[in-house]
Amino acid sequence: MSDQSRIEPGSCFCGKIALEARGEPFWINYDHDDDCRKAIGSPLTVWIGYRLDQIVFTRGTPRTFSKTPDVTRTFCQDCGSSISYSDEGLLDECWLTIGFMDHPERFEPQVHAFWSMKLPWMQFADNLPRVDRYSRERDLKIGFPDQRR
Repeated sequence: MSDQSRIEPGSCFCGKIALEARGEPFWINYDHDDDCRKAIGSPLTVWIGYRLDQIVFTRGTPRTFSKTPDVTRTFCQDCGSSISYSDEGLLDECWLTIGFMDHPERFEPQVHAFWSMKLPWMQFADNLPRVDRYSRERDLKIGFPDQRR
């Protein structure tokens, strides 16, 4: 169990689903991946990584969807707000979308993932690392989502 002194609330657009993320996130990254872009409906997202035991739903139950084997996305079935992403190749990790968090200004990204898929008209003035794939180590036995379609 991680230190849970920091508590960050998150909620969907209609308010039917809410959670608390307890403790520090272990990783925060910009994601330029085309799959996530399509699922989120945005040119990119910022994913906030927490361990599963750090997330407690305080209201409602999200709906799940999976297009790719071993990948699960959650969202509010009423308003459509994207909530999370989990992947069997990233065990015990739950990735919350920054738009779901009530105080997104508290989560500063550490890296750009899938930089090779960045839309050409997006410009960034930061000096963060830019990687062409995942910015986290994966379980290679599971493989990558684009290999499981």
